[in-house]
Amino acid sequence: MTVDAVHYGLAVFSGGLVGFVLGLVGGGGSILAVPLMVYLVGVRDPHMAIGTSALAVAVNAASGLVSHWRAGTVKWRCAAVFAASGIAGAALGSTLGKALDGQKLLALFAVVMIVVGVVMLRRRGAAGDPEVRLGRENAGKLVGYGAGAGLFSGFFGIGGGFLIVPGLIAATGMPMLNAVGSSLIAVTAFGVTTAANYALSGLVDWPLALAFIAGGLGGSVLGSMAARGLSQHKGRLTLVFAVLIFAVAAYVLWRSARAM
Repeated sequence: MTVDAVHYGLAVFSGGLVGFVLGLVGGGGSILAVPLMVYLVGVRDPHMAIGTSALAVAVNAASGLVSHWRAGTVKWRCAAVFAASGIAGAALGSTLGKALDGQKLLALFAVVMIVVGVVMLRRRGAAGDPEVRLGRENAGKLVGYGAGAGLFSGFFGIGGGFLIVPGLIAATGMPMLNAVGSSLIAVTAFGVTTAANYALSGLVDWPLALAFIAGGLGGSVLGSMAARGLSQHKGRLTLVFAVLIFAVAAYVLWRSARAM
């Protein structure tokens, strides 16, 4: 087996792992994409890893959006305002991210992973209002939360679902199920914006992104199947995944400290 075959095989495996986690616990899995690109697949340039993973996450989010659309869980108008306001933030964030030293960016990324783990542990289900509509009372909030989430997502090249979901809930009071489905519009939009910005600088490995996407699509199907069988243990699965995030974050911080 050639080095290239191993390289792309690891990309498929990594994409499958991210997709599986997304399908299993419903969010946060894309935070693993960049560390997997750097430390498992072997992408030496952190900026290249971020640009490539942003594209892969965007495509996988778009795929997930289709199933939520069919289930009727997407609040299109609220999500569109949130995503539109966040595109400019994602463009600015990704520009700032490209300008930062790669190892420092990875160290900051590890800190974000710790925050994600804490958010996942603290997340609680809420009933919400399933009849929520876009209106004067929530439009401003959607714009503000969307811009902030887009900036953050673009800077680190992540899907940002852990920010987008609570942002949608805080702005509109929609139920968690609707927020998860609606968030995929923003995840797709922010990922495409970030990937396009990085691509303009030649920082997207297109064949690697396709391999990662292929693995992610297959992994998400398996993760969704497993989720249905383990629906009574979602809280436990989230706990296990949060611990995994903390462990990966510690490893990234250690590697980044050695490289500086």
